[in-house]
Formats: sequence, structure tokens, C-alpha cells
Amino acid sequence: MPPEAILFDLDGTLVDSVADIHAAANQMLAEHGLPGLDLPTVKSFVGNGVHALVQRCLRRVEATVDIEKAVACFQRVYHEQGHRLTALYDGVADTLADLASDYRLAICTNKPLAPTRIILETLDIARHFTAIIGGDSVGALKPDPRPLLAAAKGCGAEIAKCRYVGDTEVDAEACRRAGVPFLLFTEGYRKSPVEMLNAESSFADFRVLPDLIRALI
Repeated sequence: MPPEAILFDLDGTLVDSVADIHAAANQMLAEHGLPGLDLPTVKSFVGNGVHALVQRCLRRVEATVDIEKAVACFQRVYHEQGHRLTALYDGVADTLADLASDYRLAICTNKPLAPTRIILETLDIARHFTAIIGGDSVGALKPDPRPLLAAAKGCGAEIAKCRYVGDTEVDAEACRRAGVPFLLFTEGYRKSPVEMLNAESSFADFRVLPDLIRALI
């Protein structure tokens, strides 16, 4: 049976955003008089939402800063400039246009909704999505299944008739809990070997995704 909707993660899946996340994290640290972190370190902290990212940064520099104030600082900086260095992965724009002709599409990300919308509009892909679920949309973050369920509902689709495209262990676990087949983009921010993520299929080039989805039906 063909899927009714294709749900997508954002960071490390449709967009490479780690340079902007890194810049915002280091500005947050600098504003608190703390040393900066290198990009690979900050990249390893991405995936579980803003609060977890900031907490991991503070722990790495052994800081005792109030976590809520640090999160607010990061969010302010990222909201202002978190789209300047972010770019689509190769083939994403054409792939989304192709898939949108046959399926309903949704975003399901742990990034807060406001910067998510700014990125989608800046990169001119917002028009492809029927639903956009951010990390502050439903009171839960992936790997909790509720964001995926909300994305499916926003598309008017049964969750069992969706596919989810993501890049990390968090995405894989969210799919397992929600009962959604997982398609793994291998060039994102995962930390584990591909075979550990139990994906229905994996791919390294977005240009193959439409045919891959149609072949899995």
C-alpha cells in the first residue's frame, strides 16, 4: 500500500545546519565568559533539542551557569542568525518538489518551531509541507512518538501509512516507538553505524529517494 505521507527530520536530514548551531552555541558561551567549543564537539550534541544541546555545552566546559538563562541566550542568538550558514543538502529541493506531487509531506524536528519556519522559508521549501511540527509544538521531543503522530495527523494521514526520513539514532527510536518505517539519510549527524539503526532502507544521495520510496511500496 502506498504511503499517504512522508515525514522528514530537518537538521542533518534536509539541511546541514551545524555551522549555525555551532556559532550560536559559542556566542552563548562567550556571553557567559566561557570558552568556545569546536564544531565536531557541538555537532555531537545535536539531536535531542535545544535544552539538551545547551546543557551538554555547559557540562563540557564545566560551567555552573543557570541552564534556563543559557537556553534563553542560545535561543535569542539562534533566532536572530540561525539561518545564515544553513544550506540544503544536494538534491533536496528537486526531491521535495517531486515527492510533493504524489504525497503529503511534513516536517517533524526537535528544533523549536520559530527557527524551523525561518529556515524553511529562507531556503524556499516551506511550500512543500502540509504540516510542520517543531520541538515545542506538542510538549514532547523525539524519540517520544507524539511529534510523529502529530505530523501524521497534520497531514490527515494514518501513522501506519507514513514513512519517516531522518539521520540519527533519535529518529530511529522515534520511528520504532511510533510504528513508522524509517528511511535513513546516511550523511547527517548519526553517531552509530548504519546497520545499528534498523532502517527500512538507507541512502546517501537525496536524488534517489523518490524512486527508493516508490520501490518500497
